[in-house]
Amino acid sequence: MTKKRALITGLGGQDGSYLAEHLLEKGYEVHGMIRRHSVAENQDSRISKITNQIETYYGDLLDVPSLVRIFQASQPDEIYNLGAMSHVRISFDVPSFTIQTNGLGVLNMLETYRTMAPQAKFYQASSSEMFGNSVDEDGIQRLTTPMTPVSPYGCAKLLAYNLVRHYRHAYKLHACNGILFNHESPRRGTNFVTNKVVKRAVEIKLGLKEKLELGNMDSFRDWGHSKDYVRAMNLIVNHDTPDEFIVSTGRTHSVRDLCDVVFSSLDLNYKDYVTQNPKFMRPEELKYLKGDSSKAREVLGWKPEYTFESMLEEMIENWKEKLSNEA
Repeated sequence: MTKKRALITGLGGQDGSYLAEHLLEKGYEVHGMIRRHSVAENQDSRISKITNQIETYYGDLLDVPSLVRIFQASQPDEIYNLGAMSHVRISFDVPSFTIQTNGLGVLNMLETYRTMAPQAKFYQASSSEMFGNSVDEDGIQRLTTPMTPVSPYGCAKLLAYNLVRHYRHAYKLHACNGILFNHESPRRGTNFVTNKVVKRAVEIKLGLKEKLELGNMDSFRDWGHSKDYVRAMNLIVNHDTPDEFIVSTGRTHSVRDLCDVVFSSLDLNYKDYVTQNPKFMRPEELKYLKGDSSKAREVLGWKPEYTFESMLEEMIENWKEKLSNEA
């Protein structure tokens, strides 16, 4: 039996690395696109354990010739477009780059897909940031909730979301959107609030640091684990009919809650160490996210295995192990 071939953009990221591992376990042949970094270790640190099991290519969503070359080489059956400018707060600093990468970059992928591998299945990494501050009366975001993004990142993701739907209908492609709410792991970048809090809390516990500066403490997010969410990606793209699905835990916590859980697990009181710094605030804040993933659960049979607490515990243990030699 011929192995399925998967092509993953954003292979070197949190989701790309976990997805590659998941697909290898399922017997796939995995191909992935990575962007060049000046420090080579930055581009493959998350995939170093599997580099001998996968094919990697340098490329960029804004460089169409590189996409054509990669499609020709990989001949994919499934395409997972996870590559993006992924930091919402920083999207306010680099709005043009964000719109190009997360919007035009997806158009480039769709055009390459349409012309070179139209028989393949396509997954687009859409985002809960597309909803902005729009929320239903019961405090939940659904597929029917109006999408009114409040960041360049959210605006670009909404453009991409609509492009995928357009290409599906116009060209009869198996193109899907997974609207993933916030998901974290030990592989999350430390400029994202979850791993920023966890790393600094462990550093404080070990006597390496004294304070933690954060932005808005009262923004609420629906946080899950990346490992759970990449399983959903594979289920979404392999569903009989291409469609949109929300992937979320259905539980929401504030940044304050996050700090409380993490510091308490280390026998510390976050109030003694955490201060707010305006430079970490967004020009327009997204206050609250809580997703309805009932469709993914009922139609795909997906459910998360991690809880908010078990996810954070794994992240804490990761930083304890990494930082204990420095104390």
